[in-house]
Parts: sequence; C-alpha cells; structure tokens
Amino acid sequence: MKRNVCVGATFLTVVAGLGVGSAWLEKTAAIEAAAVQAPRFEVDPLWPKPLPNKWILGQTIGVSVDARDHVWIIHRAGSLEPGEVHATTNPPTAQCCAPAPPILEFDAAGNLVGHWGGPGNGYDWPDSNHGITVDFRGNVWIGGNGRGSPATAAGRGQPAGGRGQPAAGQNRQQDESQTGGTQSFSDNMVLKFTQDGKFLMQIGKPKSSKGSNDIANLRLPAKTFVDKETNELYVADGYGNHRVIVFDADTGKYKRHWGAYGNKPDDVDLGRYDPKAPPARQFRNPVHCADLSIDRLLYVCDRVNDRIQVFKPDGSFVKEAFFNKETLGSGSAWDVAFSKDPQQKYLYLADGENDKVHIILRDSLELLTSFGEGGRQPGAFYGVHSIATDSKGNIYTTETYRGQRVQKFVNKGLAPVTKKDQGVVWPTPRT
Repeated sequence: MKRNVCVGATFLTVVAGLGVGSAWLEKTAAIEAAAVQAPRFEVDPLWPKPLPNKWILGQTIGVSVDARDHVWIIHRAGSLEPGEVHATTNPPTAQCCAPAPPILEFDAAGNLVGHWGGPGNGYDWPDSNHGITVDFRGNVWIGGNGRGSPATAAGRGQPAGGRGQPAAGQNRQQDESQTGGTQSFSDNMVLKFTQDGKFLMQIGKPKSSKGSNDIANLRLPAKTFVDKETNELYVADGYGNHRVIVFDADTGKYKRHWGAYGNKPDDVDLGRYDPKAPPARQFRNPVHCADLSIDRLLYVCDRVNDRIQVFKPDGSFVKEAFFNKETLGSGSAWDVAFSKDPQQKYLYLADGENDKVHIILRDSLELLTSFGEGGRQPGAFYGVHSIATDSKGNIYTTETYRGQRVQKFVNKGLAPVTKKDQGVVWPTPRT
C-alpha cells in the first residue's frame, strides 16, 4: 500500500512537472515570437484623390517618391480597353473616360499636382513604358519594354488583354514572360527628364541592341537607380538582356555591367524555371529591379528565378535568397524598397504573382511577414508591380494587368509578428 502511494505521488509530481514545463515552453515561445518585430501597415482607402478630366489609369508599372514626398507614377495609356476610353472617340460615344497622361505626380495628401509625358522632339518615347525613378537631384528616369509588333499596339492605344489572357497588347503572358534570343526589340533605351518634363538625355537607341554585352544599348530595361555618392545610373536590364549595367548619370558614359553571381552575362535560353533544379547561373528575364541600400549593397530582382541577389557596387556577388521558391509563371521577386530607419533594417518585396508585399529582415534576408492578397478592393492586389517608400516609412504600390492603380499603406510603427500572412491590412476601426 505504502509503495503504491509513493509511486502514485511520484507519477503526479512528474505529470505536474510536465504540465509546468509545457506551460513554460509555450510561454517562452510566445515571448520569443513577440520579440520578433516588423513594421505594421494599414491601407489608406482614400488615397489618392480622384483624377480630374475623366482620366483613368492603364497598367501602372512604376512608382517613385521624391525629396518632397511627392509620389510619381507611370502607366500605359495604350493598355486601356476600347470600352474604357469612350470619351476619346470622335464624336465621343459616352462621357467616360480618357487616358491620363503617362506620368503623374501626387503630393503627400494625394492631390494630383503634375502630369506630362509622351512622344516629343529629340527622344524616342517607349512603345511600352516601364519603371520610373526620381533621382537625388530631382531628375526623372523611365525605361520601356516594348518589343515592337504586336506589343507596339499597347503603346499606341490598342486594347490589351487581362491577366493571363492573350491579346494584341501588353498582358501577363507577354509583359512578364521570358524573352530569349538576341532579337533587337524596340525599347532599347532609358530617358532622363526634368520634373516638368523637359528632355535631358537618352541612353541607347531603338532596335539597336546586340545583346547582353552591348555597352551602347539596353534591351527592354525595367528599372533604374541613381547613386548619389558617385552619380552613377544602375539599370536593371531587363526584359531582353540578362544583366545590371552602370552608366554615368550626367554623360551616359558606360561604366560596367555583370550578370548573375557577378559573372559575364550571356543570352543562352535557360528554358522555363524549375524550382527543383540547381539555382540558375544567369538571370532569367526579366531582371526587374536594382536598388542600392545605405550601406552600399545592390539588391537585384531576378524575378522569374524567385530570388534576390545582392552585390557590391563593383558587381561582386555577396549573397542571394529565394522567396516563395515554388512560384512559377511571372515569379515572386518583382521590386524592392527599403524601410526609412537610419539602418534600413527592413526590405520590402513586391510579389506580383502571389499578390503580396513581403517584409524581410534586410541583413539576413529572412522573411518575417507578408500582407495583401488577390483582389480589387483597397489593400488587395491584382499584379502588384512596383513599390516605394516615403520619408515617413509609408509604402506605395502600383499594379499592372487589370489592377491599374496606385495604393498607399500607412506605416503604423513596429509591432510583434503574430502572423506570417496578414492578408488585407484594413484600417483599425476607431472607437
């Protein structure tokens, strides 16, 4: 009897100990989870304010924020469907609507304060606009990924298909897929303007590219960045080439270029991306972004390969990381922006195939959390294409395909990471 009582008491002690241990482990895990923090955002469903003149946006494929926290976007007027532009027919077949000018400038409150763009004297306006950057001096840079016929149709006002639908314009299949071979496409240049639209410089000529080692021409460049320390222009080049290329931002003089892992690029067709295969030794099309951090590391979006590669400014390879590596189609690594703390601790990644924005710890490239999901309501995405931050740490995104808009996400400060996937970050109800 005494022995049974002792055994029972020991068993109860062990069980109690296990219970305490389990509770302690759960509490410790909760504390550790709460210790992981990331910026928290809420969509501003009232930003920007409505456009004047019955204007509407087409595929919106670039966003940048200048020193005054003015937000600049670029869109493709020619991607609008005929039914969206009745007001442009002669005579008008209905009251609505007309394409807005290609480049729009909003102030911090969301008011439209500037607009311009399109063909002019002395430069070759892209058949298919792509990307916009306002540099540290206030100059405005754009690229283009128009391939000529049939893509030229989208740049000249012809209808474009929806997401994944074949059509005679820029659409998911044509705009975002690989482009093999060394064909010289139409948009082989980047353009530089003042903020009021005065033309300053063009690098490259249409239909003149000789491939990924041509130092005079680009080939369907996606995005630009200007380094204020060296006044060098970095180009993610792009939809036709497989490289990053650097020029003097004042003269356009060639400086250097490189491909994946810092190697000399080539134009061998790698075929479709296979997430189970070893990492590709060259970039696939498109090389979609190239942005320099405050500690002088260049983050390059190798979009269809689902990865970001990091380089020193001289092209020396530093590291890489994959995000949603099983993503096929248009890939997961579309565009990046940095948080506005002095160390730029966080990296924001636009993922247009999964319709999310990923929040990443920049030094380790660890994915902390994501927000957004597919949809057309505020806070959801339909082809989130480009991303930028203002001085307050707010995020701005643009959407391609039939998304056709710019959105603002308000920085609400740091918060514990409680969900890996936050979904739509709707504003917290006021009490």
